[in-house]
Amino acid sequence: MRTQHHGRHEFGQNFLTDRSTISTFVDLVGRTHGPIVEIGTGDGALTLPLERLGRRLTGIEIDHRRAERLRRRTSPSTSIVTADFLRFRSPAAPHVLVGNLPFHETTPMLRRILRSSAWTDAVLLVQWEVARRRAGVGGATLMTAQWWPWYEFGLEGRVPATAFRPRPNVDGGLLTITRRRRPLVAGARREEYQEFVRRVFTGRGRGLPQIVASAAPDLPRRRIQEWVRRSGGGAARLPKDLGAGEWAELFGMRVGGGQG
Repeated sequence: MRTQHHGRHEFGQNFLTDRSTISTFVDLVGRTHGPIVEIGTGDGALTLPLERLGRRLTGIEIDHRRAERLRRRTSPSTSIVTADFLRFRSPAAPHVLVGNLPFHETTPMLRRILRSSAWTDAVLLVQWEVARRRAGVGGATLMTAQWWPWYEFGLEGRVPATAFRPRPNVDGGLLTITRRRRPLVAGARREEYQEFVRRVFTGRGRGLPQIVASAAPDLPRRRIQEWVRRSGGGAARLPKDLGAGEWAELFGMRVGGGQG
């Protein structure tokens, strides 16, 4: 979320100005461990407070003018890199990802983040509805279900639009993502699992048993019915109502499937 001071949304940024939100954000990052990589430093509203954690910090900023100004304000242990995060080569060593993400580029950035392998935790400020959906509040989305075996998603609070300058049309939300130490599905089966989830989410039928039977014809209907009864909640549930463990168990029932 980046813009020029005169209000042009050249980079789509809405700068965070609310001190309470900044303090909450830094506290969340403080619960993690390791070097920090900040996505979109802007004028340093988060960068400078994050420095007080005393950890190695790399800030990525697409606007070279803002990056140069911020370099003059940060400590020698902080590195400000002029780059587009979507093209930035992430560190190979474990690190923590943080940032106030551009609302208009949230989805591609989240896809890039979830496909990156070295980070351990992420603390992100995104649109409120995006934060709710990714955290599975009110039902999981396809993206969340596809990545749940490897990540835990958490919703940490709502950030009012008044906390930004310029003010956006929607509120923000604090989203945390933590890489699971023990994945629910083996990493080698990720593509197979994600395709299975896609088929179930887009499958036809009235209620979970019909939808799963349509998406996974290799699963005997009897086993599907038994699984639905065992998992509870009734046959009227939909794919969005399943939790991380239920998706992993359902995938593990498939012929040739398995859990990690």
